[in-house]
Amino acid sequence: MAVRPDSPFGARLRTALDERGPLCAGIDPHTALLAQWDLSDDVAGLERFAYTVVEALADRVAALKPQSAFFERYGSRGIAVLERVVDDARSAGTVLIMDAKRGDIGSTVAAYADAYLVPSSPLFSDALTANPYLGFGSLEPLYAAAEKNNAGVFVLGLTSNPEGSQVQGATGASGRTVAEEMITAAAVRNAGASPMGPIGVVVGGTVETPDFDLAQLNGAYLVPGVGAQGATPADVRRIFGAGAHNVVPSNSREILRGGPSIAGLRDAAARAVDELRGMLD
Repeated sequence: MAVRPDSPFGARLRTALDERGPLCAGIDPHTALLAQWDLSDDVAGLERFAYTVVEALADRVAALKPQSAFFERYGSRGIAVLERVVDDARSAGTVLIMDAKRGDIGSTVAAYADAYLVPSSPLFSDALTANPYLGFGSLEPLYAAAEKNNAGVFVLGLTSNPEGSQVQGATGASGRTVAEEMITAAAVRNAGASPMGPIGVVVGGTVETPDFDLAQLNGAYLVPGVGAQGATPADVRRIFGAGAHNVVPSNSREILRGGPSIAGLRDAAARAVDELRGMLD
């Protein structure tokens, strides 16, 4: 499957999931994994790690998700590696989801849109993760750029970290939790899109089953925590129910531990896809 930037993000992602299976493989070159691969904790090690993952998986998984922080910590040289990861991965036909969790207001969030969701940028990605907890509408420049450029935005909804419930579980004047308000707002933005709209939501794979219907979104759910963090395919079915068809399970550590060999990474990804297909199809 070739990347079709002229088609809407939701359609592009749906095709990738159907053709390659329900898996987003993370690229998380943190210190422990570099050491496990017997690589140095410097730009040379970063390059070897990141480029190996792209070579192994970009032509066979639905999505790749580089975690920007692990590149940013090396400064400008790390960002240069990330730029090549973006270009090589998208050229190979995978959907590239930039995991940067950006969020701000006004001209600042507009600048983030320029950085990640405008085709002239070297970091232009198929989608960007974003933090809507300054208000869903604070990210309007991201949504507008995504819609204009056939890209997507994954806003944080229900995350697995214990601290998240302090905000996400709070009840507003409507009687709904903040997380439900965010997901409802995304669903409104996606209304009428087929097969999925451009606004997805991040929901942790180990959260408690919500008391509202996640199938309302008409968009994709990016679900980290599958594998090393404890979530199973059965958890995905429990949490999402009828919405499970639009789940994009994200697995990083379990797959990356298959390295440093390309064959090991591909075998780990193939096993994950087979397991997830059996639960989600």
